[in-house]
Amino acid sequence: MIRPTVVVMVKEPRPSRVKTRLARGIGSVPAAWWYRHQVTCLLRRLRDPRWQLALAVSPDAEGLASRVWPGDLPRIPQGTGDLGARMARLLALPGPVLVIGSDIPGITRTHLARALHALSTADAVFGPAPDGGYWLIGQGPRPAPCGFLRDVRWSGPHALKDSMESLKSRRVALVDILADVDSAGDLYRRKIAAKGLIG
Repeated sequence: MIRPTVVVMVKEPRPSRVKTRLARGIGSVPAAWWYRHQVTCLLRRLRDPRWQLALAVSPDAEGLASRVWPGDLPRIPQGTGDLGARMARLLALPGPVLVIGSDIPGITRTHLARALHALSTADAVFGPAPDGGYWLIGQGPRPAPCGFLRDVRWSGPHALKDSMESLKSRRVALVDILADVDSAGDLYRRKIAAKGLIG
């Protein structure tokens, strides 16, 4: 049996090149520092013998040679194209495969285990985000249909709906809703929530 792969999409944490929306609120250097710290903590937390953890790096050449990320984790270049084209290539790895974003502080091993369990009865799985997008996409051994993740309206409220429609009649499961950190407001709300001041 093939061990599942969990692919984390990462960017080099360079000021003005990563988390640009967050940088507008807190500055480019603090945003890059936050992202690097966030990814480091995420990778440490998600290591598990039940799956192989791998990094999909961007930019390709810089990411493959980077000393920022753990050297023992396999690295895959994200390559060219929009987000859909890049994720479709990653999901074509021998399955089951989960692909997750790297700016979602709430991801735990339990969330990933639930998503992998969902793939025992579904062809694909999504972890929805509150804004209409998603933090996780996964695929089982069955190849995706032609046109998978094409014509998706990214960075908006239709990303999940469009992505699910690109799977045509395949069986799709939904798991936990988690939020990413895109802006200073997101970061502030997360800090306040962590202190127990909001639900």
